[in-house]
Amino acid sequence: MNVAGTPKIILLGMIARLPAPGLIWQTVQYLIGFRRLGFDPYYVEAHGGTPRDLMNGVREKGDYGSTEAAAFIASIMRQFDLEDRWVFHSRFDSNRYCGLTESETKALYRSAALIINYHGCTVPLPEHAETGRLVYLETDPVGLEIELHRKHHEALTFVAPHRAFFTWGLNYGNPDCRVPMPSGLDFRHSPPAILPDLWDHHVGPENLAFTTVGNWRQSGWARLDGEVYHWSKHLEFLKFIDLPSRTSQPFELALGSPSYTEEDFQLLARHGWRVRDAATVSGNLNSYRRYVCSSRAEFTVAKDQNVRLRSGWFSERSATYLAAGRPVITQETGFSNVLPTGQGLFAFSTMDDILEAVDAINTDYATHSRAAAQIARDYFSYDVVLPRLLKEVGL
Repeated sequence: MNVAGTPKIILLGMIARLPAPGLIWQTVQYLIGFRRLGFDPYYVEAHGGTPRDLMNGVREKGDYGSTEAAAFIASIMRQFDLEDRWVFHSRFDSNRYCGLTESETKALYRSAALIINYHGCTVPLPEHAETGRLVYLETDPVGLEIELHRKHHEALTFVAPHRAFFTWGLNYGNPDCRVPMPSGLDFRHSPPAILPDLWDHHVGPENLAFTTVGNWRQSGWARLDGEVYHWSKHLEFLKFIDLPSRTSQPFELALGSPSYTEEDFQLLARHGWRVRDAATVSGNLNSYRRYVCSSRAEFTVAKDQNVRLRSGWFSERSATYLAAGRPVITQETGFSNVLPTGQGLFAFSTMDDILEAVDAINTDYATHSRAAAQIARDYFSYDVVLPRLLKEVGL
């Protein structure tokens, strides 16, 4: 995969389609990480979806929001000195290219040392596949694997052009992992890659609550061997709805709108949860980062499919809490087979597990804060994660 000059790496993403600060941080940390390792990173959106959240007002038929998407991506890339290294390819808007031109984009594909289908959000185009350098990086395990297990034609067609497969499912291959492994595909572990120095926070937390940011209700489910596995995290939170009444520790959820209703808000409030609209704490990249870094710790759950099938999924958001020296209590998905737990990071399955973790953190906060930051450096830092991925593909 060697090319002349500085090797180029393309990240196929979807930040204009889902312009949430958490997703944007996920993406730019990979881009900056590759740049720090001596590569020339480019960001490309060619998924074909419309940027609905960026399209204000009534749109005329045939307007797919390319102008808004291009302006949004340009503003993000400019913040990280990548202003000339992005493309928005609107596959339904007269095949329009923004950023680089069509000819420049296709030349970029041909010259790239690696094309990463981040999130698996892009159905590969011929120009992606013909390079022989397209790889799949999965951030949401289970769904694709079940479709492949059931031999869905679209899933089989989708994976065919990829030459390697990476997943945030860190428990894949272990005996307790129940995710069906597709025949002939080798999913390799690759934890979320972050830049710990962007999250370093050496002062005490301003918010004494254990917090998290996310959505309350989400659609989506998967069926395997007659059982239904859900995506929505609210089903897992409800199992621990009484948590605030069991401890004096405050808990706060910053929830994306419209994923929760007034009835959801009232239910959570009655049980002692603080609830904030995520827009008030994550209106932009800096406010999102401030919220993470000013929290005392993170408490969160995982999707049902990751919990019951023990995929080992671990959140990039949780990795940034750790990097900020903020301990994390998160629902067990099997990740404890790979990551150290008990100091700085706690996996829970029961209410008692949570209460014990809260007590441990609050009894010796400084020790658990240091341990959290060390876990982030040892397991999630870009210079640990990305060289392993690159070595797997021969770079």
